[in-house]
Amino acid sequence: MQVLELSTAYQICEGIIRKHSKTFFKAFSLLPREKKNAVWAIYAFCRKVDDIVDEGLYPEKGLLAFEAEFHAFMNHCFSTDDPLWVALHDVFSNYHMDRSAFLAMIKGQKMDLEGRRYQDVSSLLDYSYHVASSVGLMLLPVLAPERQDQLKQDAIHLGYAMQITNILRDVGEDLEKGRCYLPAELMDKHHYSMSDLHLHRMNSSFIAVWEELAVKAERYYELALSTMHLYPLDSRIPVKGAALLYRAILDQIRISQYEVFKEKQSVSNEEKTKIMAMI
Repeated sequence: MQVLELSTAYQICEGIIRKHSKTFFKAFSLLPREKKNAVWAIYAFCRKVDDIVDEGLYPEKGLLAFEAEFHAFMNHCFSTDDPLWVALHDVFSNYHMDRSAFLAMIKGQKMDLEGRRYQDVSSLLDYSYHVASSVGLMLLPVLAPERQDQLKQDAIHLGYAMQITNILRDVGEDLEKGRCYLPAELMDKHHYSMSDLHLHRMNSSFIAVWEELAVKAERYYELALSTMHLYPLDSRIPVKGAALLYRAILDQIRISQYEVFKEKQSVSNEEKTKIMAMI
């Protein structure tokens, strides 16, 4: 079997994040090389799981196979020509990684396959923990190895904030996949029905649901930002940058009059550069 060079494996992982997440790529490109490589590998893992669920022909079988592959990897059995496992093996060799965070991500993707409808904010946060906060917990051993205990809760908070932002940005895209993450309790509270959602009604009720979730996300951003000073200096700006760039998506949606059904809103490169320069 061909053994893939480690540098090549990391380059492939870098290409994945460069292609699929310009926001994270811009922020984390400021990290020192070793930490940056580790982030690229962790992102590639998360992207792989996400793609199995969203794009795989047989997502249930694919996810089970990938979970088995991860367990084999944890027992030092993996394909040496697969860039993901080659890069991730180096990460696990150099950092005290939390395997439970990787398993939480896989569990979160299973939730999507189950097509769950979230009744309240609490159940939505549980989902957000698995698909987003887990990423923060994967990254902590790389970004702040000496402060993991102090930063764990706010890494979870940042995951909540970013996932709620994703949900508020991707309402239309998720609907096309047969998914709705807006909590039923909030929709009932503001008299917005599933029928309204399918008809893409952007009325005052929709805005009220959207804003109530956005305010919760902004509160979690503030909590996460309050402990940024605890990160090592070389990690602080990239993490804070990622948080601020993602939070800016909410304001961009407001500027676009809450158009989340037909367009995927994003922050312009000019605005991203401005945000990063102010950190």
